Amino acid sequence: MYLDGVRNGCHERGSTVAYRSSGAGYADVAGHFRSRIEDGDLAPGDPLPSVSEIREQFTVSAKTVSRALGLLKTEGLVTSRGALGTVVAKPRTVTSGVDRLPRMARTGRRYGHGEDSTGHRVVMQSVHDPKVCRALDVEPGEEVVIRIRTFRQDGRPTSVAISIYPPRTWAEVPELFEEGRMPEYFGNLYEERTGREVSPGDRIGYLRLASQDELDALEIKVPAVSPVTVFVTDVTFHDEDGPVAYWEDVYEPSEKIRIPAEAAAQ
Repeated sequence: MYLDGVRNGCHERGSTVAYRSSGAGYADVAGHFRSRIEDGDLAPGDPLPSVSEIREQFTVSAKTVSRALGLLKTEGLVTSRGALGTVVAKPRTVTSGVDRLPRMARTGRRYGHGEDSTGHRVVMQSVHDPKVCRALDVEPGEEVVIRIRTFRQDGRPTSVAISIYPPRTWAEVPELFEEGRMPEYFGNLYEERTGREVSPGDRIGYLRLASQDELDALEIKVPAVSPVTVFVTDVTFHDEDGPVAYWEDVYEPSEKIRIPAEAAAQ
């Protein structure tokens, strides 16, 4: 709706890293490889170790390995490839903005394999949307900084990300005014300069009709009179004194959005 106003990592392909854990279960095995895939240590097409190698690495039975690989296949993270065994699959789900933060903290990688962002724009404008005003605790008409970009997977648009910052945030992080990609996560810069920790709140998901600018950014071609429903998630970030940012992700209708296990358990 706000469109109207406006360390890459490397690894050796095919390599594996031994991981030993006494008494591991299938969830531990699956979690290890899930993290390596999400962090970019394993790229699409890279092989996982053989069943016998995984058994030795984790000290588990062949049945446990089979259950772990079955879980990863169900999640769309790996696939069977004949003589190559089990390999990392091409991404089938979209990662939301807030879900990128743990990976960035662990690895420094902003994007997954084949992922990029384009169409970066920055605007300062008055905010009148009641939902955003409530989320950021600002008065209608107050000026905010809005950053917009389109995320892509292998060149295909998957989501439009919109982040909105109130005056007290951009006063501490003037980099938010700069065009192009931020040098790093705004929360890190804010914490360094204020000493106040930034934490995301609950993420909310819902359906709504897409604006024409959102359709254009997602490269969806439909007649002007045809409504298109999109899935949206939003989250508000806070420090000890109140809200510091509002993020919204608008997803291409055919995309699947992965919900991390820790979020699904809440």
